[in-house]
Amino acid sequence: QVQLVESGGGLVQAGGSLTLSCAASGRTFSTNAMGWFRQAPGKEREFVAAINWSGGRTSYADSVKGRFTISRDNAKNTVYLQMNSLKPEDTAIYYCAAARTTLLRTATYEYEYWGQGTQVTVSS
Repeated sequence: QVQLVESGGGLVQAGGSLTLSCAASGRTFSTNAMGWFRQAPGKEREFVAAINWSGGRTSYADSVKGRFTISRDNAKNTVYLQMNSLKPEDTAIYYCAAARTTLLRTATYEYEYWGQGTQVTVSS
């Protein structure tokens, strides 16, 4: 079992930055690939970014590529999402998730554990 708690969300103006954190507890964090997903009102949950178990490989949705950076600190059992140049269309609830594997994954069904989400609102 892995418990995930996100933090760092909030209200920011367009062009601003936020850093989300996801603290993991439970069984060994370093054996899980991790991901960030988001869900806007009335829309499906979508992939944002993922990182493999070691942090050596990452993947991003095209909509955030070049603006967002995912990273992890296995010693602190924490994964981060640095978000720069935020746009109003980035407004959503952001979820941290732990995959069933050490390998990088991008589909929601490949993730076993989910946090409760943190709201990010970008004003224009």
